[in-house]
Amino acid sequence: MIKAVIFDVDGTLAETEEVHRLAFNRAFSNAGLDWSWDQELYRRLLKVTGGKERIAHFLEISGKPPMEAEQIGALHKAKTAFYTRMVQGGEVSLRPGIAEFLDALRERGTKLAIATTTSLPNIEALLSSTLGAHWRDRFVAVAAGDMVERKKPAPDVYELALRLLELPAADCVAVEDSRNGILSAKGAGLRVIAVRSAYCAADDLGGADVVLEDCRGLTMEVLEGEANDALALRDAR
Repeated sequence: MIKAVIFDVDGTLAETEEVHRLAFNRAFSNAGLDWSWDQELYRRLLKVTGGKERIAHFLEISGKPPMEAEQIGALHKAKTAFYTRMVQGGEVSLRPGIAEFLDALRERGTKLAIATTTSLPNIEALLSSTLGAHWRDRFVAVAAGDMVERKKPAPDVYELALRLLELPAADCVAVEDSRNGILSAKGAGLRVIAVRSAYCAADDLGGADVVLEDCRGLTMEVLEGEANDALALRDAR
């Protein structure tokens, strides 16, 4: 029996990446930089996990003048402020099927957790906006990217979530939308349900135990592996 479900955030609980992209561009403009990340460029930059890491990678591939770590940190902090204001303004909602799945898990008594590369302020902004001020009561454990040494695809954030849950990987399932997320969860020994998302639609999700086209496919039957041979969760290797 599955005792806990661990959710990624960006692209999984909500389609946030376009708002992240716009927030980056607003931060760049506010800082007097002539950078503008279009959707195609941002899709490529998403292969690098972590906002500060993404900015540093952009500097490397674009030939722009280098920045000190403190400058990158300040730029990312400004981006986070833009993002949180946009989310709090109602520009992002949960993906169809997520609210119903969360409610079904709560009724079943399944523990909920988060394992994401995004920062705690971003999580707070999104979930307080979509689930209400007491969203934290729903989640037994919240593991964020700024709480671990290495971000996805390293397993660190999922290992932290498991420690906070005080459960072995065999009792848990991760829900992810990206190749890096699957690698991270698998590295921590978890089974994975993958849901395709807008910005990671072309990712190779073949390492997941189940691949769904959208979050409306998240059901108790899929979770327990009772639907059919094509959707049933395989035993963790």
